Amino acid sequence: MKLIIAVIRPERLTEVKEELYKEEVYKITVSNAIGRGEETAFKEYYRGIGMEIDLHKRIRIEIGVNENFVERTINAIIRGAKTGEVGDGKIFVIDLPECIRIRTGERGGQAIG
Repeated sequence: MKLIIAVIRPERLTEVKEELYKEEVYKITVSNAIGRGEETAFKEYYRGIGMEIDLHKRIRIEIGVNENFVERTINAIIRGAKTGEVGDGKIFVIDLPECIRIRTGERGGQAIG
């Protein structure tokens, strides 16, 4: 089992979800995040006061998958999130030692589904 964490541009969420659904990956957790990769900071003005913006709005997606879904999930995220520009995001793949479905008590790959 793996936990796949993707940090993407907010405007690409719909495309990423569509690509995941094509690969039959339906169970996802989505949250708002702010952060910075290689993007440069920029200056924005609010009521005449200049502010340097170096953290950008992002979406964090977390998906627990069984081994046979890892590459499918990664490829779907790439297809949906890629614009070819700096700031497209990152995907992290982490070993997932345990998963427990609260409702039934199922464990491991059975709990992920």
